[in-house]
Amino acid sequence: MLPVNYSIQEIANITDGKIINAGENQGPITDILIDSRRLITPENCLFIALITKKDNGHKYIEDAYHKGIRNFIVSEEAINFADATYIQVQNTLEALQQITAYHRSRFNIPVIGITGSNGKTVIKEWLFQLLNADKKIVRSPKSYNSQVGVPLSVWQLKPGCELGIFEAGISEPDEMGKLQKIIKPTIGIFTNIGPAHNENFINTKQKIGEKLKLFTKVNTLIYSPDYFEIQETIIRSELLKNINAFTWSRKQDADLFISKATSGNNKTTIKGTYQNKEISISIPFSNEASIENAIHCWATMLLMGYDNNVIAERMLHLQPIAMRLEMKEGINHCSIINDSYNSDINSLNIAIDFLNQQNQHKKKTVILSDILQSGQNDDELYSEIAMILKKKGVNKIIGIGNAISKFADKFDLEKMFYPSTEEFLKKYSFAAFLNESILLKGARVFEFEQISQALQQKAHETVLEINLNALIHNLNYYRGKINPETRIMAMVKAFSYGSGSFEISNTLQFHRIDYLAVAYADEGVELRKAGITVPIMVMNPDEQSFDAIIKHNLEPEIYNFRSLKLLEKATESNIIPENKPVKVHIKLDTGFHRLGFLPEEIDQLIEKLLNIKSIYVQSVFSHLTSSEDPRDDDFSRYQIGQFKEMAEKIKSHSDHHIMMHILNSAGISRFPDTQFDMVRLGISLYGVPSTDIDRDQLENVSTLKSTISQIKPIKAGETIGYNRAWQVAHDMRLAVIPVGYADGLNRKLGNGKGNVYINNKTAIIVGNVCMDMCMVDVTNIEAQEGDDVIIFGKEHPISEMARAIDTIPYEVLTNISRRVKRVYFHD
Repeated sequence: MLPVNYSIQEIANITDGKIINAGENQGPITDILIDSRRLITPENCLFIALITKKDNGHKYIEDAYHKGIRNFIVSEEAINFADATYIQVQNTLEALQQITAYHRSRFNIPVIGITGSNGKTVIKEWLFQLLNADKKIVRSPKSYNSQVGVPLSVWQLKPGCELGIFEAGISEPDEMGKLQKIIKPTIGIFTNIGPAHNENFINTKQKIGEKLKLFTKVNTLIYSPDYFEIQETIIRSELLKNINAFTWSRKQDADLFISKATSGNNKTTIKGTYQNKEISISIPFSNEASIENAIHCWATMLLMGYDNNVIAERMLHLQPIAMRLEMKEGINHCSIINDSYNSDINSLNIAIDFLNQQNQHKKKTVILSDILQSGQNDDELYSEIAMILKKKGVNKIIGIGNAISKFADKFDLEKMFYPSTEEFLKKYSFAAFLNESILLKGARVFEFEQISQALQQKAHETVLEINLNALIHNLNYYRGKINPETRIMAMVKAFSYGSGSFEISNTLQFHRIDYLAVAYADEGVELRKAGITVPIMVMNPDEQSFDAIIKHNLEPEIYNFRSLKLLEKATESNIIPENKPVKVHIKLDTGFHRLGFLPEEIDQLIEKLLNIKSIYVQSVFSHLTSSEDPRDDDFSRYQIGQFKEMAEKIKSHSDHHIMMHILNSAGISRFPDTQFDMVRLGISLYGVPSTDIDRDQLENVSTLKSTISQIKPIKAGETIGYNRAWQVAHDMRLAVIPVGYADGLNRKLGNGKGNVYINNKTAIIVGNVCMDMCMVDVTNIEAQEGDDVIIFGKEHPISEMARAIDTIPYEVLTNISRRVKRVYFHD
């Protein structure tokens, strides 16, 4: 399927733009790019400089230009390269939406548009599984359902496409009308309504009304009137005067009446009545959300005229949808990225972008199965994949499957091919994997979970799950609170508050953090060796660390005359040239009385700094004692005043700009008028709020999980654990959990003081916490050996555990042992 071409003049006409510089290469345009980091090939590519709450794409025009792009859409003054073409528009996001809306209008094909609070992505992916045997389908990658994601999804339409399936999500009023013009659905699916994004709407009815704008011009809307508020809003809107409805219900007459759903052994049989006939389907899932999602798909296929026998046969083979990429520690110092539940070009691109964020290993390997039912002929498909791998810097491919093996000659990189997963596991020496990042990308039928298990570093069953999307959300939340020119320093000391140093730092670097901060030089050295290139401040440099700081281009905090003298000696012994001085950050003591120069030392400090040419003051900073506590606001203001006075005095004797920063996470929210040049994000970045202002805005990043090793009955009168500390009052079912104080579970949580959570029920810890295990009471919980156990997470915040033992979340997080395997997720 060849792409549709657009000339620069056509693009200008579509966007009401003005060509302000006509370079030599003016198209034809076949590709759109909004992120210079995700470029595959620059030829025929148009870079659109989007402006968002968190960033401004005009800053990256130079980077895109140097990567070969020569066509740009801008709304601000930009660097003017003589051989580049610029289209000036009023609003670059609107331009992106106009281009893709026009592109959609060139395709007279059925398009399914899906919205609702939950289930959009699963329904979209299941419809693809159910329909792709019959039609060439284009669908949204992953959860691309936003004001930017929808246009990028629709842009994928090419000649030969027979069906589009796109999801649309909104977070505030007046967004859905824009998405309707881009998707132009002919069939609509309204999944359900829930509380997501309620804060931006007057009430639920307003939110429903906004979502219904997607369906104003469909032929048929599929929905369930069992959601009373959806039904009521549809009736009041009189929408059904202009469009048809296909309804399904468990409670009332509908086009598809659901009479019964019987679940058991991970299978559900759903019975219903359609056109006065009894019909049924079975799905390999038993949870309520999957049942509802399957009914929406059932209704859609009935509407499209499919025979129920065909539907029922295909429903049996529905596969689970992996909603997130998963990264784990692997054998031989490898990192394993598992995305082996689906396989297509769009998700491959997304997965390789995530692979390329991992700078801890220079070598990058992709293990890829045949891509099934892509809609392209195999020669074209694997040629495109080979080009993507090469352009994105992948070093090695291991291809698994007969189809990909036939086109081995297309891949111009280190390569090996096997006809099946079984053959690969049998013949490949896993000792050959060493110090590399490995992406697993396979169709479900190839059972890549076997490869994943073979590659994973063996560890016990307790894991700390890190949600990288939540981390990014929290970063962007604070970006939205600061001035565009204010920089952000992220604290990644103490193993990134227990979350893993280079994995977190890689993610932050990819999302263009300005600075990182570590406690000690060896942490910074480790990050440099892992490929982290952003500036790194070392907060506690010791006497032996300055040589390493200089060698690895780290930036030490200088907090007294001794540390200044030690650095000066190190610059002399390392023969630092005057034109490449060591950057330092001067710590001022404004009342915290930990590290830092006192006010009476500033004159002497200035004198010494003026005489040391091998040192360059990058910033001066201080630390608020209690920025989160309104009772100390007067003292916080006093500290800020002291800081201004001391910092300005130092700056007045400098021949260059020196940054100032004093605000931590709580300070950003409570003292927004004192952002200065930079702010510092600590534990709030990891989802632990420091103030009530931020409590409902941050997303949980870390979840500590384990499993039940054993369940046994304990008689009344017996005792549990060391020192017989717990006397059993009544007959009890006892569960043993493989997590103890060596993993970071504080001993103070024993003997009824702490809880864990099993199947959404609270289980108290009984007896003393052991080194590697603890015991909990599951008498009133339906639990089995092997069930998941949540120690803390989204629904059970770490702050609750901290309160139970009279400490702070910082201590709990940083005490999670390194022997607990970290598993990283990315949607």
